[in-house]
Amino acid sequence: MLSENFSSAVLGWFDQHGRHDLPWQQHKDAYHTWLSEIMLQQTQVTTVIPYYQRFVERFPTVESLAKADQDEVLHLWTGLGYYARARNLHKTAQVVTQDYNGQFPDTVEGLEALPGIGRSTAGAVLSISTGKWAPILDGNVKRVLARFYAIEGWPGTTANQKALWSYAEQNTPQQRVGDYTQAMMDLGATLCKRSKPRCPQCPLQAHCAAFTLGKTDQLPTPKPKKTLPVKQTYMLMLQQDNEDEVLLYQRPSSGLWGGLWSFPQVADLRDTHGETGLEVDESSIQTLEPIRHTFSHFHLDITPVRAQINTPTDCVMEGKPMLWYNIQQPDNVGLAAPVKKLLESLANSPRIERFRSHK
Repeated sequence: MLSENFSSAVLGWFDQHGRHDLPWQQHKDAYHTWLSEIMLQQTQVTTVIPYYQRFVERFPTVESLAKADQDEVLHLWTGLGYYARARNLHKTAQVVTQDYNGQFPDTVEGLEALPGIGRSTAGAVLSISTGKWAPILDGNVKRVLARFYAIEGWPGTTANQKALWSYAEQNTPQQRVGDYTQAMMDLGATLCKRSKPRCPQCPLQAHCAAFTLGKTDQLPTPKPKKTLPVKQTYMLMLQQDNEDEVLLYQRPSSGLWGGLWSFPQVADLRDTHGETGLEVDESSIQTLEPIRHTFSHFHLDITPVRAQINTPTDCVMEGKPMLWYNIQQPDNVGLAAPVKKLLESLANSPRIERFRSHK
């Protein structure tokens, strides 16, 4: 199938069946396109929509995002995951505002130089916002091309990545490139899905090698599975006289949950004051049901521990940003997903004096 026939078939399908009413499609400028593309990385459209809408309501321009406190950015991002995206989002807004007078670079290379923007994201932002020729290769497009050309093996290998980029380049048309970018993402998201692809509706079916070979359920080859290690931690849900408040501290800006607010953590429950410098009332300690949070490279088994402290608050976690978080009047700060879940459960749980009285 010639490349021009490939793109014509995809664009013809898009005109009739593609998605044209997504929130970010109403503003095809670089800022809104970039914001949506960062949010859509490894995240489904239905999940992204409400986050995107809250973001643009609060930050209608790149300058307004650049001026924001990181805490507020992370707060609006809470629950979307992969928080490095939010930190890079904030950094990029500041760079664009300070170094580019609020205008995004108009080349793939210039966009790639910004924090958190890779080649595919740069191509999507450039093609959609300016109409300039730039191929993309996100997860959806990889799946379409891997099936169409029956590429064996995991698409993430160096050789397969090179082949897929080559196919992406040769099939990207010179005209309507922004529509083609959106069309390819739509095709992978709505028809050429991971499981149960809707081949009869696909405009590429007649020339799809995977369909011809009966391999649509085998391609693309899944990433080789690794057994994820399991790590353990205790999260200390510490309270004092005002039982609507619980102690949180801000994690370092880099690393796990970077910049987010979390409960103090200890590896050994016998060391409940190790990180905090606090004296815990041992009679108040209550160990709650463990929860598991899975990252891309390990499982984290979290045991929440609720307790009351006796130490004066001016002795709390010297040198670390901390706050007494009011569970009835929450602060606008970024929270790690399991922390948010535990705070919500704490707001609905019995008062601490009640469980202390049953000790």
